[in-house]
Amino acid sequence: MTEPAASDSPSPATHLSFGVDVGGSGIKGGIVDLDTGELVGDRFKVLTPQPATPDAVAAGVAEVVAHFGWAGPVGITLPGVVTDGVMRTAANIDHGWIGTDVSELFGTALGGRPVSVLNDADAAGLAEVAFGAGKGVDGVVMLLTFGTGIGSALLVDGKLVPNTELGHLLVGKKEAEHIASSRVKEVKELSYPKWTEKVSEVLGTYEALFWPKLFIAGGGISRKSDKWIPLLTNTTPVVPATLRNTAGIVGAAMAVEQGLRA
Repeated sequence: MTEPAASDSPSPATHLSFGVDVGGSGIKGGIVDLDTGELVGDRFKVLTPQPATPDAVAAGVAEVVAHFGWAGPVGITLPGVVTDGVMRTAANIDHGWIGTDVSELFGTALGGRPVSVLNDADAAGLAEVAFGAGKGVDGVVMLLTFGTGIGSALLVDGKLVPNTELGHLLVGKKEAEHIASSRVKEVKELSYPKWTEKVSEVLGTYEALFWPKLFIAGGGISRKSDKWIPLLTNTTPVVPATLRNTAGIVGAAMAVEQGLRA
């Protein structure tokens, strides 16, 4: 559960890319060695502007990129669904994002260079399967981020199925994230055993629909995985995410290098 060590300087043969992870509180970015999944040097962070409007966030992303003097393509995560280069939902940022052509927005803010923009959970899933807890696992792998809601990434043999939003899947009469997010645990003051019963119910539903080989648990509560993962009663193995705060940056860098367009 440790973050990958940052390298001080790349070797001449290093395969580099750049990722920016836009969150509700911070915009974080860095240069990524795509051969190892490690950051080259430290990441750089600016506070997410309030209100987090498209133009204000784009300026923040440009500031992060300029800090490194990076002149190449840039991958960017957003907390929402992105299809055909357009933002369709907005979580923890201004609702003015909905309907925004984010490919054009960030491309313009970054001087016309190529960009890839994708959902933040999808980026984390790409990174965990390539370099983290899902490395070497074939078939269906699901990353789930337990936080205010439940974010999801679905990968098949390492290939991303984008924008799954499985936190909104109905389990019984409620959405999964209204049953088993870490916020539900906090608000209802549930013990780990009681909360884990609800998580097991949600995971069992996902199992019946997708038959995954592995669940990867992300989000802040994954840092306390020893307190709850052993209590789960679903069938599919569950492991904690390992890249933690760098996963979005690494996944975004992977996405633009691969030319992914949601």
